[in-house]
Amino acid sequence: MSTTKRLATVGILSIGEMGLGVAKLLDAFNFQAVTSLEGRSESTRRRAASASIELVPSDQDLVTRSDYILSIVPPRDALATAKRIVAASAGINRSSPLYYLDLNAISPRSAREMSSLFESTSIRFLDGGIIGPAPQAPSSKDGSWCRPSLVISGPHKLQDAPVSPTAFIDTLNIKQVSSSVGSASGLKMCFASMTKGFTAIAIQSFTTAQKLGVLPELQQHLVEYSPRTGQLAEKGLVGMPPKAYRWVREMEEIADTFHEEGGFDSDMFSGASEIFRMVAEDTELGKEKTESRQRGTDTEDVALLMNEAMQRKRSKRD
Repeated sequence: MSTTKRLATVGILSIGEMGLGVAKLLDAFNFQAVTSLEGRSESTRRRAASASIELVPSDQDLVTRSDYILSIVPPRDALATAKRIVAASAGINRSSPLYYLDLNAISPRSAREMSSLFESTSIRFLDGGIIGPAPQAPSSKDGSWCRPSLVISGPHKLQDAPVSPTAFIDTLNIKQVSSSVGSASGLKMCFASMTKGFTAIAIQSFTTAQKLGVLPELQQHLVEYSPRTGQLAEKGLVGMPPKAYRWVREMEEIADTFHEEGGFDSDMFSGASEIFRMVAEDTELGKEKTESRQRGTDTEDVALLMNEAMQRKRSKRD
């Protein structure tokens, strides 16, 4: 940890895989990351300690200390987290504005609903989303961090923040795409539909191919005729299990986005949500943790466990 004066204090809710990566990136560029212990588990405490994240006892302390708050939680928890911060801010008088960046995978409609919560507060709300994997520390090759794109939108300009805005924007690779709440969330939804949505298709394809006894042949044909598709499918299948529980709601938010904003039926991504729900709740894959993988580390095992779940579902139906 640097002994020099920190550029700004950034509250992070919560410290999952992405939140931890963001905290490590901020620490590396001389920002102080803090998080609230309110309602958090022992594993969260351990992750926070591993990234030089300062622990504060309550949400009120987080609101008082932070110059910026980043909400990085499962989509199902996004609205409740915003309500926590609004409640915690009641009665707190700050000398400078607090910026709240909702970076969760939610629909534009959900973002607008969330924005309305902050209208009676002095907190400046920005709609946002994270596109890409969690930040990764420099390799020995080039010495630069691998950073996702943080897209934001809304009427407040982050450049106007009084505490180290330029360094904050540059460190987190932030791009303001619009002055309208909902635009950044919509961009995130459109992007995720083609990455995580593709993984939902791959789950069905590989599971069905294994049931038919032709999974090796499917893999070989992908190698020969569409190698990039095969690589993306296998990477998505193997990386998906620890995140499937988060993607259940994310697919619902995509369905809402495409219905409300694009005018399409919601059936496709409602179906994708059900696939990830099955992974998370009906298979051993749902027990997986990113830092400790046991099952689903190859596509064959993912397909096997999904077929076992499908067989149990058929047996119950019959």
